[in-house]
Amino acid sequence: MIKTLAKAQQQERVKFRVPRSVQDAIPIRRIWSDGIFLCGNQYSKTWSFTDINYAIAGKDDKTAMFLDYSEYGDDRNPIIAKSEFVLSLFEQLAGSLTAAEKSILGRCTELLYKPYLDRGCTGTPPTLKDFYRLLKMQPETEAQGLALSSELFITGTLNTFARHTNVNTRARIIDYDIRELGEQLMPLGMLVTLDAIYNRVIQNWKAGRRTWIVCDEFYLLFRYEYSSNFFYKLWKRIRKYNGLITGLTQNVDELLRSDTARLMLANSEFLIMLNQSATDRGELAKLLNISDTQLGYITNVPAGCGLIRCAGNLVPFTNSFPTDTKLYRLMTTKPDERLKE
Repeated sequence: MIKTLAKAQQQERVKFRVPRSVQDAIPIRRIWSDGIFLCGNQYSKTWSFTDINYAIAGKDDKTAMFLDYSEYGDDRNPIIAKSEFVLSLFEQLAGSLTAAEKSILGRCTELLYKPYLDRGCTGTPPTLKDFYRLLKMQPETEAQGLALSSELFITGTLNTFARHTNVNTRARIIDYDIRELGEQLMPLGMLVTLDAIYNRVIQNWKAGRRTWIVCDEFYLLFRYEYSSNFFYKLWKRIRKYNGLITGLTQNVDELLRSDTARLMLANSEFLIMLNQSATDRGELAKLLNISDTQLGYITNVPAGCGLIRCAGNLVPFTNSFPTDTKLYRLMTTKPDERLKE
């Protein structure tokens, strides 16, 4: 009796902290970069939830609990998000879709991704090849037509995006180069790339990290309706997710042919304009209300000179860089100067 009382008094002296989340209830001692963690004297990559809220939750609630740890975008239902992606993908491959075809694609998306979500997004994620096999199993004639329309890009010679990636998509710096995709793969490549970028932005936001996106020759995105609309939404919303996006282009004339691009530029807080051609100057002057005097700062000016537009204010600048420095030789992109090295 005395020992029991002494033990109870000792336990009362131990500071108890009420766990605020499932993660707080897991006594993990150490986590390695490959995902293996140490709990007590055991090593594992998975944890069996014993939280009473999770134990009594229904399937939909359990799926919702896993959303915080998954890679399926923001707070939307991941099935809905994937359905939208698949519909956009097949619109690129097969053109406009009928209501029946959309229903079939939505059904296949749920059948394919529901088991993966029920597993807590663990194991090997489905690919387009898995989706293609499931689509072929559907009884409707429309399903066979959709499978045939997508065959070239899933099981055919242009199946680049139908397989698991061999690139570490969790790296700190990722460079997506779509230059050599070709005209046939370009729309699909843009869709997959933009979806991957958006998911990474959301993951970093949830982890409290900022994401910097630099898009070179971004006028190319406005050649296709899907990528144009996607990039416009990302341009507007990325600050909400603790991200920053920069677009660079030398083809201002082609960029300004898109009404979406013009709206983006007009609403941008910060723009840097270097030397511009006569046609580009005229379009920019009308879009940004640049006076004739101010246009002189982007007319026949040397490298490093131009105009900065910040919060509606226009400021001329000169940023001449010494050409006899090592830093200049590292930064220059002029072919003749590269050949001299």
